[in-house]
Amino acid sequence: MAFADMDVDTIWMDGEFLDWDDAQVHVLSHGLHYGTGVFEGVRCYDTERGPAIFRWEEHLDRFYASGKPYGLEIEHSREELTEATTELIRRQDLESCYIRPLAFYGYDSLGVSPGNCPTRTMIACWPWGAYLGDEALEDGVDVMVSSWRKHASSQIPTNAKATGPYINSLLAGEEARSNGYVEAILLNKEGNVAEGPGENIFMVNDGEIYTPGLAESILDGITRRTAIQLARELGYTVHDEATISRGQLYTADELFFTGTAAEVTPIRSVDDNAIGEGTRGSVTEDVQSAFFDLVERRVDDHDDWFLYVEE
Repeated sequence: MAFADMDVDTIWMDGEFLDWDDAQVHVLSHGLHYGTGVFEGVRCYDTERGPAIFRWEEHLDRFYASGKPYGLEIEHSREELTEATTELIRRQDLESCYIRPLAFYGYDSLGVSPGNCPTRTMIACWPWGAYLGDEALEDGVDVMVSSWRKHASSQIPTNAKATGPYINSLLAGEEARSNGYVEAILLNKEGNVAEGPGENIFMVNDGEIYTPGLAESILDGITRRTAIQLARELGYTVHDEATISRGQLYTADELFFTGTAAEVTPIRSVDDNAIGEGTRGSVTEDVQSAFFDLVERRVDDHDDWFLYVEE
């Protein structure tokens, strides 16, 4: 869905609420030329108690931490960003939405060093459904292993959610789509499974769950953390520091992606090899059901993970 088709009209930028079309930056902004920005993706869910932002504090933790390797100081407090976000949701009467905080080096000079470039900060919110399609949540997605490798943490910080490195994700994802697949899987420089372009990945074998560890050059996904905890609460054994080879993908009983956008999405095939029965597996369905029961507040568990907008 294009932004023009959405009923949204306000963006918060540098302490002010602006009309959507007035939230602009100079074409010589440092972040535009060198990818020197950090961002978050956060979901707000429609619940009986009104809109509820999922794990907002953890997302803020990562937002501020992501700027540190780049010397990027976000000049607004957690309280200010929280109030700006909840006010955006209220002003636009959004019941559920995707939230995008972004901080980047703005316009002053255009050397590789940001020098005296100011830090600009913005937040936008808009309605966004299932990232890989509504049918994907039940039927799963067909993916390919990309020829592009995930950059290593010795090259670019993988624990920071920065804008520039996402060109790696774009290359992998577009390669997959140009070849008729919905999404990609990236291997790390050692040839082991890292993650998707915008998702962490989980494998199920013999009823136990495996997911690559942080040492495999993955982002420390907040939905990944959630899935690990929910799976353990369901009684599953989760190996959260696993090393997974490409070959293990093809012989897995089940595979699934997690992410703020992707939520919990089954993978039904890799490189045209059906995973399990080629449908959503029972373990994936258990984790997925627990996740949606949680975020849509059909259960009372982990209420401290939610920021209720109207309260």
